Amino acid sequence: MIIRETHLVPENIRDVRLSDYAQTAFPSIPSRKGAAKAVKRGEILMDGGVGQSGDWVQTGQLLELVDLQQRVPKTYRLPLEVVFEDDHLAIINKPPGIEVSGNKFKTVENALCGSLASSSAADALPWPRPVHRLDYSTSGLLLAAKTAGAQVFLGRQFEERQVHKRYCAVVAGRMEASGEIDEPVDGLPALSTYVVHETVPSLRSGHLTLVDLFPSTGRTHQLRIHMASINHPIVGDQKYGTAGNVLKGKGLFLASIELRFVHPASQEKLAISIDAPPKFDSLLRREQARWAKFH
Repeated sequence: MIIRETHLVPENIRDVRLSDYAQTAFPSIPSRKGAAKAVKRGEILMDGGVGQSGDWVQTGQLLELVDLQQRVPKTYRLPLEVVFEDDHLAIINKPPGIEVSGNKFKTVENALCGSLASSSAADALPWPRPVHRLDYSTSGLLLAAKTAGAQVFLGRQFEERQVHKRYCAVVAGRMEASGEIDEPVDGLPALSTYVVHETVPSLRSGHLTLVDLFPSTGRTHQLRIHMASINHPIVGDQKYGTAGNVLKGKGLFLASIELRFVHPASQEKLAISIDAPPKFDSLLRREQARWAKFH
């Protein structure tokens, strides 16, 4: 267990629950929601014992924010393409077919240590931490923090929806030039917009369309659910698509290709982008050629 921050409760604090007080006590916790999660995970100690959400904070108590991970994780030897890196953060191009983090050994988080340089900053984290997630099947830009300050600052930007994300996808069918999908996901408000780049004829699907997708909210599987809800499932989506829309061995045709956010140290507005995976264009050209052959 690693103690990240400590806080001695001052004399003027009374009648406050730990769940309400924790964000004030620890600057590295970006929001009340983040504080509630930290308490639930057992990461906040009160005089050495694990604090509970409903515990009353008392004057003179020692509060500690701890990292329950005992040591730097064992490095998973996976070469990662580093798109951007400095002392505070890094952006890598996540390959498809791997979890970002979790209890498994083969995760992007465990591969970061072997792919990124150590930070020389005073508040350097023991190891780089992803600050958001991409689905197992989704490839593309993933942002990782290398310092505690960057982790808090970037986490707050995600919480406040100030990180702008652009995805690229190949979907089934012909679509309008642009549009908006405002449909709840798991009972929560969810909004996505899209812009069409190209539509080609396809013997398999009638048409295939290359689109840019912009999620305004961050619900789990939001883009996949939204595209399926308007009868344009993403090619290769085994969960929300149809059997005929899945190409054996080709995976999901969804990639995160641009992130726009404010740098935690310089306050500079960054826009980092990559090209869509080559398989996207290869699929369109192949389907177009097959259709032309029979017409």
